[in-house]
Amino acid sequence: MKIKSVEPFILHVPVTGSQIADSTHSISHWGVVGACITTEDGLAGYGFTGTHAHLPGDQLITRCIATCHAPLLVGEDAGDVQRLWLKLARNPALQWIGRAGITTLSHAAIDIALWDLKAKSAGVPLWKLLGGQVRPKVRAYNTDIGWLSIGDAQLVEGAQRAVAEGFTGIKIKVGSTVERDLRRLAAVRAAIGPDVTLAVDGNGKWDLATCLRFCRGAEAQDVYWFEEPLWYDDVKGHADLARATRVPVALGEQLYTQDAFSEFFHQRAIHWVQPDVTRMAGITEVWRVCETAHSYRLPVAPHAGDMSQVHVHLNHAHPACEVLEYIPWIKDCFTDPAEVVDGDFRRPSEPGAGTTPTPQAWERFRQPAA
Repeated sequence: MKIKSVEPFILHVPVTGSQIADSTHSISHWGVVGACITTEDGLAGYGFTGTHAHLPGDQLITRCIATCHAPLLVGEDAGDVQRLWLKLARNPALQWIGRAGITTLSHAAIDIALWDLKAKSAGVPLWKLLGGQVRPKVRAYNTDIGWLSIGDAQLVEGAQRAVAEGFTGIKIKVGSTVERDLRRLAAVRAAIGPDVTLAVDGNGKWDLATCLRFCRGAEAQDVYWFEEPLWYDDVKGHADLARATRVPVALGEQLYTQDAFSEFFHQRAIHWVQPDVTRMAGITEVWRVCETAHSYRLPVAPHAGDMSQVHVHLNHAHPACEVLEYIPWIKDCFTDPAEVVDGDFRRPSEPGAGTTPTPQAWERFRQPAA
């Protein structure tokens, strides 16, 4: 499987409705920024990172793919995924300018594409290549009904609708004011009852004092986890919060490396581990984080920057993964979409990582890559 070419691409896909917002972001489209790796025997593998569809920023990633990473890959054996991961991650020139940010997002797209190729070459879905199924079902929780931009009445209606559709988990956004967020949290809990898990996500907005005040009011609502309560890199603050509240702390979507997670593990600052294959350097690095989490007996709930296209394979294959986020924005762009049936993700059946775009998505959503 000798690599013939590495071609970057950009898709900008509309979100649900015209606009959504959390405590720190407001977007109208999701960016699927990636690489198509072709081999001399005619196979094509696709991988991507997830962005807020900012075209100049997305083009920085595609230029990194085309000018920094592609020259290191052409002529190599695409099946040597681990060796190629090291070649890109430990390249002296790229280490000097990267190790996080654009170089890692580019690397993520490439690593996923290589795993897609490896699974396609074996003729199996990625979850089977990664070791096979470890659980009969992957439980889904619905985030798309819980944005801060959704009004209170619509939030409650959306939560009830999701439960009626079979979801056994809901996540809502917080980070406006403590008073408003506690009111919305209580309303959703009353609407969905005690048997549905209910998580909250602050997207790094609040300081420790505000988080402590929120948690005192939220504990009565049996909150499944408080995701990104504080600034993403604040290990000490998360450790202090974890010791001060009964609400479990979740984080990881903004961490780029296995080393970034290690201090959170060491300081006991995390209860739910949330790596993202599109934020870290792909499946190869995320698998290592899952292994470390498993050694600490901590559950993993991957963040869905890939909108669960790849993570559904990871969740089927890794014993630490317990639940997976559902945001449906981009699923119909792929030949094997991440679909939820009666509250559980359908097990992927096509060979590969679930990252092959449909011709229709290619035509409707493609943007200039440079």
